[in-house]
Amino acid sequence: MNKVVLNTPIPATGRPQISSDHSFYKDLLDGLYDGVYFVDRSRAITYWNRGAERLTGYSKAEAIGRHCFDNFLHHTDEAGCALCGNSCPLLKTIEDGESREVEVYLLHKSGHRVPVVVRASPIRDGNGVIIGAVEVFSDASAKKSVEKRVGRLQRLAFQDALTGIASRRYTQLRVRQELQAVEAFDKNVGLFLLDVDYFKEVNDSYGHEAGDRVLQMLSRVLVSSLRSNDLVGRWGGEEFLIIVQEADHHLIREVAERCRAHIETTNIRGDGWRASVTASIGATLFRRTDTSRSLLKRADRLMYLSKSLGRNRVSVG
Repeated sequence: MNKVVLNTPIPATGRPQISSDHSFYKDLLDGLYDGVYFVDRSRAITYWNRGAERLTGYSKAEAIGRHCFDNFLHHTDEAGCALCGNSCPLLKTIEDGESREVEVYLLHKSGHRVPVVVRASPIRDGNGVIIGAVEVFSDASAKKSVEKRVGRLQRLAFQDALTGIASRRYTQLRVRQELQAVEAFDKNVGLFLLDVDYFKEVNDSYGHEAGDRVLQMLSRVLVSSLRSNDLVGRWGGEEFLIIVQEADHHLIREVAERCRAHIETTNIRGDGWRASVTASIGATLFRRTDTSRSLLKRADRLMYLSKSLGRNRVSVG
């Protein structure tokens, strides 16, 4: 809907209206599921269809004659900022003659918020002069519901259900992305693979619930030990994979040692039990010639080297 042109005579008030001679068009607009209303140049409402009544709870009698800037609909954006002042799409459309579409929330007469897609277009007379604007607004509740479901599915796909950190799937994706960045831009990125030592003994001694609590505790320890732009993901079982940005051999060892030390000095208590664990770590840098397979194989080999050297240590290569 780029523009609306009224070819019927304009009343002395200069207000866009649907005259009684055009009952067909009125019935057509009233039959729409969408809300439709007209405003004149002062933004006084001159027409209000049944769809607008249904979506807002305000009758035609309650709306016509009011100005949209009276803010009885309390239009806000996603952040809750009011739009009925200088950010009003109808005002902007009247000023520049451009159609626009925005997603906003309106306040229903009964008090609840309704997400709507608003489309505003100028209304012109037969000479092309802007005499007002029309707003068509559609219920976006279904769209918002779908977006929320998609967001939940994305979190399920990319977030480990037990620990809340990145899932293996997301971590694999990030490894591939970092490999591309290393090859294309010669980035310096480090990676280390961490395995909890003797984790089976925790499960055997205190039960799987205790093991889960240990993994949750370790996840919090690792997140707090890393910088905000680093990533920690659960690789599987009791293994964690960490990606360290802007790393060299010195930094990757420093970060890995910090994580190892923090894990060693942390313990968790339950009903009648107390558990503490250590971790063996293999740390390496991304190479331009690496594939995901070669990179992870190298980190895995270094992690098992730490195991063979007595556990609770870091091996860098």
